Amino acid sequence: MDERIREIEKAQMKKVTSFNIGDTVRVYAKIVEGARERVQVFEGTVMKRQNGGIRETFTVRRISYGVGVEKTWPLHSPRVEKIEVVRRGIVRRAKLFYLRGRAGKASKIKEDIAKR
Repeated sequence: MDERIREIEKAQMKKVTSFNIGDTVRVYAKIVEGARERVQVFEGTVMKRQNGGIRETFTVRRISYGVGVEKTWPLHSPRVEKIEVVRRGIVRRAKLFYLRGRAGKASKIKEDIAKR
């Protein structure tokens, strides 16, 4: 890749809180409604992180009114205001797609108390 492109991408990247797959996070996302802009919180379990650098994305899953909702955000997007880690999880997979088929207590992830 061209050195100029790397410099531009590096300038666009922002400092992000360290989080991994299996962690429960709160994503503060900016929502535009007409002329107003507000911050909406989405809390759930990180199912996957993919790509790298400026193109990195992450997917968060939560259960809302008995229905699983997944959202994918670009990590370095200006729409993502901040990411707050609520709970660290212990998992042995890079992608947690098996959570889609589970409900209730079966979908719980062990908490990592040492990293809190």
